[in-house]
Order: sequence, then structure tokens, then C-alpha cells
Amino acid sequence: MNRRPLLPSRLPVDGYVLALLGTVGLAALLPATGAAATAAESAATGAVALLFFLYGARLSTREALDGLRHWRLHLTVLGCTFLVFPLLGLAARGLVPAVLTPQLYGGFLFLCLVPSTIQSSIAFTSIARGNVPAAICAGSFSSLAGIVLTPLLAAALLGGSTGGLSADGLLRIVLQLLVPFLLGQALRRWVGGFLTRHRKVLGHVDRGSILLVVYTAFSQGMAAGIWHLVTPGRLALLLAAEAVLLALMLALTWYGAGRLGFGRADRIAIQFAGSKKSLAAGLPMASVLFGAHASLAVLPLMLFHQMQLMVCAVLAKRRARDPEAAADAGTAAALPEAGPAPPAGRDRIAPPAPPR
Repeated sequence: MNRRPLLPSRLPVDGYVLALLGTVGLAALLPATGAAATAAESAATGAVALLFFLYGARLSTREALDGLRHWRLHLTVLGCTFLVFPLLGLAARGLVPAVLTPQLYGGFLFLCLVPSTIQSSIAFTSIARGNVPAAICAGSFSSLAGIVLTPLLAAALLGGSTGGLSADGLLRIVLQLLVPFLLGQALRRWVGGFLTRHRKVLGHVDRGSILLVVYTAFSQGMAAGIWHLVTPGRLALLLAAEAVLLALMLALTWYGAGRLGFGRADRIAIQFAGSKKSLAAGLPMASVLFGAHASLAVLPLMLFHQMQLMVCAVLAKRRARDPEAAADAGTAAALPEAGPAPPAGRDRIAPPAPPR
């Protein structure tokens, strides 16, 4: 009898995470100093504004609003992302200083405040044969809410780490995050086609901008001499704490959704959208909120991002082998016989891109 492997043959070690780690290494070896640091900081500020403009221009508000009929599912995902996650992050305060240093705890709590992912939530929901349209809408709602909720929660819960919600800090959030995002939304009808046609090139712009933000943040960390606070032992303890956090959220989203009466397909969408955190949104936000301390703030998020990809890849493949998944697939295959197929281009979900 052939035994199925416990793990997929190829775990999703994200190449972009490797690029981020390489950027961290470059900042450690050749940090920007003096005039170069000033120029890098100015460029990073512009890059953050560009990123949120592109986020706003790409995000279809109409598609998100069309999903309001499934409001219970979306409220559940938002509750997991912006209520349950922060509560677990606050509870982790008890790990200081035995497990986490105060600086690493600030980053750990910050990762609990950022919005969910869109692309990888859709991809894993599709692999597991869950409710893909619900995952699309849930990720979109989370991104929209995160533009406002993440900075406010960070200012309220992190206190001194972000300097509090001062007038200057609020102005920076509005100018660097909210205004570009709203401008992108306002211009979407005119620039949306251009962005779609040049998606591949603009994807490199996105990633290059985030790499610049990371390089600037870690250069500032080197200049401030904060890296002596992070030892290999502390990193191992941080990874253990994040593994427990991810396991708790995966269990709470799955079993909690079941107790709320959701079906299998919806439970899958809730689990994958409600248990993950967005690296692409979190990194630029951290650069605005934390300034010179952003390097330690984003380290837990970078590690959690890779961990969630690897664990959810295994979980999604196991969900796809559930007997209920096979039954759902058989039912879906028989549906076209019951009525005419939908018109081309309508109610059709494109195959998801590989998760980032």
C-alpha cells in the first residue's frame, strides 16, 4: 500500500522572502550613512506613498461591496484579524522578558495588527476547494479596513514604541498612507487599465519599493546599534512564539467558524483569510509608524510571513483530500447539466497566482 507523504515535495520557500533577507544582509554590511541615509530615507518615503497609491488603484471597491451579502463571513474574518489577533498579541506581553525582549515584543504585537493577505488567501482557499469568491472579498475588506485600523491600533496599543498618536504622527499617516490610497481609488477608472496591462512590470516596482523600505529601516537600525539586542537564542524563541500564535489562529478560525454554523467551503475561506498577515502592507506601515525602530518592528512579521506560507501550503493540500472536498467537487461537476453556463467573462474566478 502506497503511503502519502506528510509534506509536499516542494515547500513554498518564497523567493521574495529570500530577497528581503538579502536586503537585510546588505544593510548590515553596507548601511546607508550620512547624505546617503538622508537620500535613502527620502526615497523610501516616496516609495511608501507610491505603494499605497498602487494599492488604491488596484483594489476594486465595487467587487468588495458586491460581497456584502455574505456579511457574516466578512465580519468573522475582520474580527479575527483586528480583534482576536490583537488580543493574543496583548496576552503575549507575559512573554517579556523571559521569551521576548521589549523591542521584539513590539514587533510581535505589530504583526498582530496588520491586515490579512489577499493573494495567498485566495490561492490556498482555491487549493483546498473552499469559497474562493468569499476569500477575495474578505481579503479586500481587510485591506480597506487596515488602511485606517492598523495605524490607529498601533498608536493605541504600542504606545511609546510608535510615539503615541501625536498630531505629527497622525499627519504622516494621512499624507503617506491614506491620501495616496484615496487618490489611487479616485483615479482607478482612468489608470486601472494601464495597471492591468503592465501588471508584471509594476509588480517589480512594488517589490523594489518594499526592498528599499527594508534597506532604509535596517540601515537606521544598524546606525542606532539595536542589533546587539537580537541573539540567535532570542530569534529561536521568537519563532516558537510565532508558531504558537499561528497554530492558535488556525484552530480558532476553523473550529470557531464551525461553531458559528458556517459550511465547509466558508470555513476554509475564513481559516485562510483570518489567520494570515500581509507582509506587503505591514512593511510600509511600519516604516511610517516606527521610524528608526522599524527594523526590529518588521522582523517578526517577515518571519511569520514565511511560516504562514509553509504551514498553510501543507494544510490546504490536506483539506483538498477531505472526503467532503471530493463530494463538493462531484457536485460542482454536475452543476452545468442543471442549467445554462454563465456568459463568458461573468462569475468566473481566474486561477490564483502563486502565493507571495
